[in-house]
Amino acid sequence: MAKLSVIIPTYNEEDYLEDALKSVSFADEIIVVDSLSTDKTVAIAEDYNCTVLSRKFDNFSNQKNHAIEHATGDWILFLDADERITHSLKLQIEEAISQNEFSGYKLNFPHFFINRFLYHHNNDVLRLVKRKGVHFTGLVHEKLNVEGKISKLDAPVLHYTYKGIRHYISKKDSYAWFQAEQLLKKGKKVTYFHLAFKPFYRFFSSYILRGGILDGVAGLAIASINAYGVFSRYSKLILLQKQMN
Repeated sequence: MAKLSVIIPTYNEEDYLEDALKSVSFADEIIVVDSLSTDKTVAIAEDYNCTVLSRKFDNFSNQKNHAIEHATGDWILFLDADERITHSLKLQIEEAISQNEFSGYKLNFPHFFINRFLYHHNNDVLRLVKRKGVHFTGLVHEKLNVEGKISKLDAPVLHYTYKGIRHYISKKDSYAWFQAEQLLKKGKKVTYFHLAFKPFYRFFSSYILRGGILDGVAGLAIASINAYGVFSRYSKLILLQKQMN
């Protein structure tokens, strides 16, 4: 039977990691690539007999590509410490890798925010892939590159994305710097269109088009913070461009 490796990137995830590890205990191998945590993250990983790779963080793609080099499974499942594989998804994963029909599978991520799962604010993300030739590109919201046909598994991943509104906004700001740096390298120019219309459209898309309005106050908060994240990205790009002039 095909073997499965799980790769989990971490940095100070002592409050979340153990439950993530329990949810993928069916895997043949678990690799934790840690960005020099200062809490008990590494100790928890070692208690669960994980392979621990300690590496100073430079960007998300390099962290995961480093772990891929050490994976031995035929398939790799990429999981974050705040994500959980349900029993129903476990069964679908095992069936998928045994059939060997596709090169990768997207998984469904309903987000958890303000003590509830937001089923109208979810993403389908490529996370389960054949190991051979797979690699990541991009500094943030990195792209997983794989050759061959891609399918999708229906059972959701439980994703405890946001530890509160402050954490979510902080996360958006952190990602915005990486995104701004990518845009700077591409020579992107910022206009009023980027600062005004794009944040508005992100709010409209999240709250109306994707049904966030049906998630109540939580849906409104997510849509608003997402719009802020877009504005933050282009504001930071302006700052980076001024530093170069």
